[in-house]
Amino acid sequence: MKSWLDVVDALYEGSWNQGLKRFRSPYAFRGLARKNHPLSSSLVRLSEPGADVKRLELALLRNFRKYAHGEATGADSIWDWLALGQHHGLPTRLLDWTYSPLVALHFATENTEEFQEDGVVWCVNFVEANKRLPPRLRRILQQEGSDTFTVEMLCAFESLREFDALSRDPFVVFLEPPAVDRRILHQFALFALMSSPSATLDDWLRRHPDLCRRVAVPAMLKWEIRDKLDQANVNERVLFPGLDGLSRWLTRYYTPTRDRDDPHQEPLPGQKSGKAARSRRRRIDR
Repeated sequence: MKSWLDVVDALYEGSWNQGLKRFRSPYAFRGLARKNHPLSSSLVRLSEPGADVKRLELALLRNFRKYAHGEATGADSIWDWLALGQHHGLPTRLLDWTYSPLVALHFATENTEEFQEDGVVWCVNFVEANKRLPPRLRRILQQEGSDTFTVEMLCAFESLREFDALSRDPFVVFLEPPAVDRRILHQFALFALMSSPSATLDDWLRRHPDLCRRVAVPAMLKWEIRDKLDQANVNERVLFPGLDGLSRWLTRYYTPTRDRDDPHQEPLPGQKSGKAARSRRRRIDR
């Protein structure tokens, strides 16, 4: 990837839907600031090696339901509670995705402290992934005429144990969360739900490499991408409505660029490039 346009073109690749005669991408997107960051859930990251992740998951959900009951209105199924917990920072088996490639690109470039690292946007074809689902789940999608699930569609399964027992082979469901606040709406949010609390999407995608691709977000382009996303109004102020999001946006927006090079300006005769100049300054500083 050599330019902003290269990244955008790669993200929108494959979005033409021949049946609809419209550009309707079958991909879900997840942006990460570091290209080697794993696709593991917060529940897996919380658990210790060799721990009983299923038992940990049940304990977290049981206590979340007990203590959050007075704050949660309308949550009645295990799927409502799972989505609500994920939304409010509870470690769950869910993984955050989005329908929007630009929102994913925001999350790959939101942390200026990691601008020296190459980032990545994962793209997973959830329409094709549905073909690997157990028959009962495929029938639900066909009956609803949908390519993704909602919590209501999963209410046929009253427990996670019943859901996990649908197949011995791991599978992944893409789930639209209930719109409990504007953040979910603005982020065009989507969850990836694995059929086991200890499963990771990395392992599943390694078995199905034809269903995904990785779009590189080179470190050298992050400032340009970030500035153009801000100008396109894809930022914390919009994606996290409220004073917290506004403060996060302003903090990042006014962060000094720390000797950022002009990507469009050639060095003057006798002038060292930005990289060479920084290298020279480091030697002097020592």
